[in-house]
Amino acid sequence: MIQQDSTKTVFKMSIPIFIELLLQLLVGNVDQIMISQYSQGSVAAIGNGNQIMNIIIIVLSVTSVASTILISQYLGAKNKRKIAETCNVSLFVISLFSLFAAILICIGHRAIFIWMKVPQDILKEASSYLTIVGLFVIVQGIYMTFAAILRSFGFMKQVMYVSAIMNLINIAGNAILINGLFGMPQLGIVGAAISTDISKLIGLIIIYRLFRKNINIALSFKILKPFPTQTLKNLLHIAVPSGGEELSYNLSQVYILKFINLFGTAVIATKVYCSMLANIAYVYSIALSQATQIMVSYLIGSGDLEKVKKRVWTTLGCSMFIALGLTAVLYFNAETIFGIFTDDPEVILLGKKILFIEFFLEIGRTANIVLTKCLVAVGDVLFPVTIGIIFMWLIAVLVGYYFGVHLGMGLVGIWVAMTIDECMRGILFVIRFKSGRWKTKMEQTSQKAAVS
Repeated sequence: MIQQDSTKTVFKMSIPIFIELLLQLLVGNVDQIMISQYSQGSVAAIGNGNQIMNIIIIVLSVTSVASTILISQYLGAKNKRKIAETCNVSLFVISLFSLFAAILICIGHRAIFIWMKVPQDILKEASSYLTIVGLFVIVQGIYMTFAAILRSFGFMKQVMYVSAIMNLINIAGNAILINGLFGMPQLGIVGAAISTDISKLIGLIIIYRLFRKNINIALSFKILKPFPTQTLKNLLHIAVPSGGEELSYNLSQVYILKFINLFGTAVIATKVYCSMLANIAYVYSIALSQATQIMVSYLIGSGDLEKVKKRVWTTLGCSMFIALGLTAVLYFNAETIFGIFTDDPEVILLGKKILFIEFFLEIGRTANIVLTKCLVAVGDVLFPVTIGIIFMWLIAVLVGYYFGVHLGMGLVGIWVAMTIDECMRGILFVIRFKSGRWKTKMEQTSQKAAVS
């Protein structure tokens, strides 16, 4: 349970979230890392499959984050009835969406990949991977909801431990099923997908038991009768706009990957490796911003509004320093790091160029991550969402196509366009927060949490 606002408290909250996020990234990326020793084509296939899965996971994630924000506000306001309603409504909404997404993947995966211009030599592998992983999306959705509830109550370490167990299971399963150890068949990319599903199912079982042991909240359809429409509206008020921004971002990334698919398997693999390394650079920014988002939501619920501004700027400064430092370390060790995945000199050279551009991209991305989450927490949702959607498509996609495909700059041109997009949005969000317009919305949010 959150007791007070301080940099030390937020830092303590952020560490288990960081480790959990890093482990969550590994659940997807470890498939690509371990399959890289098996086939570079399989790496490209998983990269395309994960791009589609990311769209679904992001929608699940923003719904669970909205739950975290609301529960934190109601904890601050000591509103137990609304806490129970939020938990039950969140599980219902995420289960419904996950079921729909699983059906869509099973029916339409091949058509999606053909539209994305996935090279013919990896189309079958990409389809197999996405279908197997997609069937278990409902497991991941319910897991993320329970994780969000536990984080709201301060059980960050416990969620982190579950992520660690999931990763160990996934790594062991990959080693056995990809390579055919201990008499098992050598399944390659199919083995990676099966291992991922098994690890998620075990993770759900464990986190549900943790929820039952530590959180005294009833899960029952009775709470949904009559259906708590206002709680659903409160949840969607946060989830839909921010989810729209996240969904737009990942759809724009699908378009960008469609351009990259024109450059061939080696460039696709390079993109996958660079994206994995970029995740490492900014994952702590996400963790720190999530911890700050929870703290800001709690401060709003308790009516302590004066500390919010200081908390946000402190988080932004720390996140920027760490993200840029990690990016610099990755760049100066690029040959060694890329050498873990491949011995192709063209991939290594191109990867190092991308990491140099990534240094500038992280300046904008860090500002976007921190300020978007904090603006959403204080109720200023529409501004970051609107700006995000406009800039993603006009700059990251259109300028990316112009630089990368039309001018023939390839992956470098696309990365330059994404850098311009992130930095311009970051500047606008800094200006927005400095303007203080969010204070009115924050006061309205505080009053809602107290009286709902």
